[in-house]
Order: sequence, then structure tokens, then C-alpha cells
Amino acid sequence: MYDDKELYELAEKVGRHLQSSGRKLTIAESCTGGWIAKAITDVPGSSQWFEYGFSVYADIAKRDLLGIDITTLEAEGAVSQPIVTAMAEGALARARADVAVAVSGIAGPDASPDGKAIGTVWICWSSRRGQAVESSARIKFFKGDREQIRRYTVGNALKGLLEL
Repeated sequence: MYDDKELYELAEKVGRHLQSSGRKLTIAESCTGGWIAKAITDVPGSSQWFEYGFSVYADIAKRDLLGIDITTLEAEGAVSQPIVTAMAEGALARARADVAVAVSGIAGPDASPDGKAIGTVWICWSSRRGQAVESSARIKFFKGDREQIRRYTVGNALKGLLEL
């Protein structure tokens, strides 16, 4: 599990990479409820490379703030590859950023009504290259309690940004 120091160090590395390349980050968070943005803004000077964060916990927020089609949400479920990709790309478009990360998952204590297990998390990273947008989503299955699952999600989202 990632402790606060490890999350800070990851966020700091992300910031260094973004700042050195002159790129901006945006975040769309569901199951972490703003925790990735908190990790990012714990880093002094993060306003140089981070401007927008979307905490879209409810489906209506995903629709209203990120433009996610409600029919797709109902068909796929919020914890799915199509939705997390649409979250990342919607955040990227609305924030006019260069890089985005989005997360949606089941942190517990209860499983989702559609049967997805506790610890199921989708993470998507998107990057703008001129007019083109490239996105890569991965499913993760984390073990632990609600806090541990959310910490793993934050840490993995930040690590993925470094790989991007």
C-alpha cells in the first residue's frame, strides 16, 4: 500500500516531468473523490502544471461535467473501460490540458449493484498530441479495505502518468 510520503514523491515526479515538458494535467476522479488532486496539490508549485480536477462521484456529475452519455453509463456501468476512457477524454477536452488521468472503481464496503467486486478499478490515461488524443485504460483488482483500495488507485494513477 502507498503511504502519504510515497504518494507525495510520485506526485512530485509527475510534476517535474510535466513542468519540464511544458504540459498541463487534468484529473477525473470517481472512487478516489479528489484524492489524486490532493496528492498533486500537496506539491508546491503544482499550479504550474495542474489547473483542473473533476470529482465526478455520481453518474449525473459524469454527464454534466464531462459529457458522458447517460445511455452509455446505464449500459456499461460507471466502472468500465468505455466510461473511464470517456471520463479522461472529457476532462482533457474541457480543461484544455495535455494529459489526463481518470479513475472509476468499487472501493467498498459493498460490491456494486451490477455485481462488480470490491477492488475493481479502471484507470485511463490520455494524452493530446496536436489534435489527436491517445488513451490507454487498464483494469486493476486491488485487495484491502476502502482506504487501501483508494490508496492503491491513487498510486497506480500517478505511476501511470510517469509511464505516459
